[in-house]
Formats: sequence, C-alpha cells, structure tokens
Amino acid sequence: MEDPRNPVPLRQIRARHDEETITVYQAYDPAIAEAALAAQTFVPPFKRERMTWIKPSFLWMMYRCGWAAKAGQTRVLAVSIARDGFEWALARSCGSTPAPGETHEAWKERLTASPVRVQWDPERDLRLNRLDHRSIQIGLSGEAVDRYLGEWITGIADVTELSRTIDTHLAKGDTDAARMMLPDERPYPLEAALAAHLGASIA
Repeated sequence: MEDPRNPVPLRQIRARHDEETITVYQAYDPAIAEAALAAQTFVPPFKRERMTWIKPSFLWMMYRCGWAAKAGQTRVLAVSIARDGFEWALARSCGSTPAPGETHEAWKERLTASPVRVQWDPERDLRLNRLDHRSIQIGLSGEAVDRYLGEWITGIADVTELSRTIDTHLAKGDTDAARMMLPDERPYPLEAALAAHLGASIA
C-alpha cells in the first residue's frame, strides 16, 4: 500500500536488484518458455528479429499477462540480467513519443537509429488498478537483443506458479497473503545524466 505521506515519484524504476543484477519479467507461450528455461537464454522458437519487451515491475507484468492467463502469455519468466547491460540499454534508448520540445521528424530519426525503446505506463496495484505513478517498459531490438541474449542474461526462472498463487489468494479475498508473496522491488539508482535521458523523476 502506498504511503500518502511519501508519494512515489511520477517516473521511477522499481525492481528487484542487487549490486550486480536486476530482475525483469517476460511472458510467453510454453514452447518459448520451456526452451528458454532449458538454455537459460532465449532460443528458437523465440524470434530475435522482433522487438522484445522487458518489464522490471512484477505487477505491471501481471496486468499485461492477466496473472498468466492470457493466450500466448501463460508462462511468466523472471530474467536476471547484468546491471551494466541494463544501463547500456537505457543509455541508448529512445522514448516512444517525442521528448518535450522535440520535433516529430527529429524524434523519428532518433527512434530509427536506436536499438532500444522506452515508455512509461501507469503502474498497477495488487488488484491491477492503475496508479498515478509510472512504470518503465523497455523494448529491445537489433544489437540490444543480441547483447541481451548473448551477454546480459545471468539466469531465467519460471514464476508462473507464483503468479497464479497470488491470483488465487486475491480471488479468495486474502489480500495480505497475496501481498506477502510479491517480489521485493526497490527504487533502482540512476545517475543524473541517465535519469535526465529517460525523463525519470528525481526523488
């Protein structure tokens, strides 16, 4: 539950992280998920030529996949990646809309040249209702996907059952039990220049 005395900044990256890694989430069908778990990276039938979106917020992933119930998203994966790779992606990103004061033409040129796209979407609460602050979504393509698959991933775990168990607790009205199972997500530290590049809020 949010504390109104200490509101969350409008645009802030919150995630599970330690000194070396950060956890992001993706949801796929069983064929892609099983192959990824076995290889501990994404391999066919995953298509590396398509943009792949990674999400540091567990609850935003649950909103997107419907607690692992939506078609094509019935397996949820927690992907541990190197922080230096994550920050490489952020530093080379382009927003999904023009920056303040930027012309559409200049933005399109940046978008075409960038291997990473970012957007800030409304964060979700435990019931998947939209909140006032935002959660970052990061789209990887081209060189960024190659680096993600070949260099950044340090481990992949299946959190599908965790997702469904939390949903079951919520369906029974046991909000406390559901909340206790959520991953521990904390603000992710960003250097000032990188925060400015992303349009992130300064806490």
